[in-house]
Amino acid sequence: MELDLIDLMPITPSWTDIAIRLAATIIAGAFIGLDRERGGHVAGLRTTILVGLAACLSMIQANILLATSQSVNGSMDILRFPLGVLTGVGFIGGGAILKRGDIATGVTTAATLWLITAIGLCFGGGQIAVGSIVTVLAVLILSPLKQVDRWISGQQKGMVAIRLPVEAGIPDLKKAAIELSEATFTELRDSDEAYRELIYEIRWTSVQGIPGADQIAASLETNFRVTRFEHRTTGA
Repeated sequence: MELDLIDLMPITPSWTDIAIRLAATIIAGAFIGLDRERGGHVAGLRTTILVGLAACLSMIQANILLATSQSVNGSMDILRFPLGVLTGVGFIGGGAILKRGDIATGVTTAATLWLITAIGLCFGGGQIAVGSIVTVLAVLILSPLKQVDRWISGQQKGMVAIRLPVEAGIPDLKKAAIELSEATFTELRDSDEAYRELIYEIRWTSVQGIPGADQIAASLETNFRVTRFEHRTTGA
C-alpha cells in the first residue's frame, strides 16, 4: 500500500480542521523551541511557537479566501499571505545573526525560524503528515547532530569572560591556555569599583573532540576567575 503524504486541503476548512492545524503547529513549535531554549538561544520556546502560528494562520486565511477568489471577477493572489510571512521571517532571521570579526553566530537560529515558518505553512495548508515528518527531522538535526558537529569539527569557537581587579592589565589568554589558537579581546565591562569583566572571543583546534570545551575552560580557570564560558558551534 502506498503511503499518501499529501493531505488534501479542503476548499472550506471546518473549525475542527482549523483546530487540528493550530494544535499541530503549537506542538511542532514546542518540540523545536524546547531544544533551542535549553541551549540558551534567542529564539526559544515562545518565539518558535509564535512564528509557526503566524505562518499557519496566514495559510489558513489563504485557504479560506480560496473559495472567495474563485467566485469573484479577476484574480486574487492568495499566496501573498504566506509569502509575506516568509519575507517577514527573513528580516527576523537577519536580526538574529551577529557577526564579530570573522565569527558569525545566530545562523542556525535564523535557519530554525525559517524552517518553523515552512512547517507552519504545511500545517496551515492541511499537510499534517509532511509537517510532522519535517518536525521530527528538525529535532534530530538540532539535537543529536549538534554533538556530531562538535565532534568532527576541527575549528572550535567560544566566548569567555574573566573577572580581574581594575588595576590589572589586559592579559593574553593564549599564554594561559596553550591549547588556544586565538584569543581576541572584544569588550570591557565595569562590574564594580574594584573589579571589571573582560570578554574574549576564543578559538582552538580540536581533533575528534580533544581538547574539548571543558578542558579549555579548566585551563583558563587555573589562571583566571572565569565568570562565563560558552562553546559556540559554528553558525549556532
